[in-house]
Amino acid sequence: MKFVLVAGARPDFMKIAPIMEAFRGRREAEVLLVHTGQHYDQKMSRDFFTDLGIPEPDMNLGIGSGSHAQQTGRIMMAFEGICLAQRPDWVTVVGDVNSTVACAITAKKLGIRVAHVEAGLRSRDMAMPEEVNRICTDAVADLLFTTDVLANDNLRREGVPDERIHFVGNTMIDTLLRHIDRARSLPLPDGLVAGGYAVLTLHRPSNVDREEVLSGILEAIREVAEQMPVIFPAHPRTAQNLRGLGIHCNISVTEPASYIPFLGLVANARLVVTDSGGIQEETTVLGIPCITMRPNTERPITCELGTNILAGNDPAGIREGIRSVLRGGVRKASVPPRWDGHAAERIVQVFLDGHSFSG
Repeated sequence: MKFVLVAGARPDFMKIAPIMEAFRGRREAEVLLVHTGQHYDQKMSRDFFTDLGIPEPDMNLGIGSGSHAQQTGRIMMAFEGICLAQRPDWVTVVGDVNSTVACAITAKKLGIRVAHVEAGLRSRDMAMPEEVNRICTDAVADLLFTTDVLANDNLRREGVPDERIHFVGNTMIDTLLRHIDRARSLPLPDGLVAGGYAVLTLHRPSNVDREEVLSGILEAIREVAEQMPVIFPAHPRTAQNLRGLGIHCNISVTEPASYIPFLGLVANARLVVTDSGGIQEETTVLGIPCITMRPNTERPITCELGTNILAGNDPAGIREGIRSVLRGGVRKASVPPRWDGHAAERIVQVFLDGHSFSG
């Protein structure tokens, strides 16, 4: 069988890498990697291939940035040519970015079977572009690979039959477990001591595109910065919007870090303040307190079992979350079932051997 795996944005690479590794050596499978180029910055893309040991993509669509409609449309047009030329048996998409939904719909309309890795996550917030992408992708997918039991329940409520749902675990945690020792062994930047600093990430338009919101978040981060250094690897979108804003002297704004160095920063931090999705899962496994600057999350399992606090983007809520962490009021991690480093192996087994891991 011929498989096309699609990666487009930074989080996709961590999810795709273990699947490619699990396919390696399986003679019954021909695997092609397509990089849509949705993230094209060196630190946002190319370095991840080096860090994770992913071979150069078989095809790079070089899509670049644009509005959601522009980007999605360009991906669909370019990916259609790939599908017509390659005629794969399966197209596998991961996550919830524009590349995910664009390639899933394109393949489905050509009669190609679609598998979605990280299916069933729901924030119930249709103002999030990612939520629209998740719902549309799951609606057309033939196989839905889930990370937790809550995702299984979401899909069943939406009418997805059990035979299409496969509870395999979390491929991003496969990647974390494979690389964590290496990441922890890296030296920290000058001035940082393990357990004595915070990590900040910000990229969501709702947090960074309005000056008054971004200024309020930075003001709330003073609660941490007055007690310990804050390392802030700034997404390009965020870095542009930071210009002219007052930043506490103990907040160090840096370029985006590639995967292994960033994982090392998170693993050795006292706490993480973020609006990311995947970092909520990584900190849960690592036992690092996480304050999420969003009103909701598609990963509620991290709040139930791990270290994650939903604080919203109101400065008062962020400050209260920070104070709770510094008082020691956040539970240590409890790793969800099947977050054991073997999710990708289960996915490949479903594809090639027909075994079911439905949960």
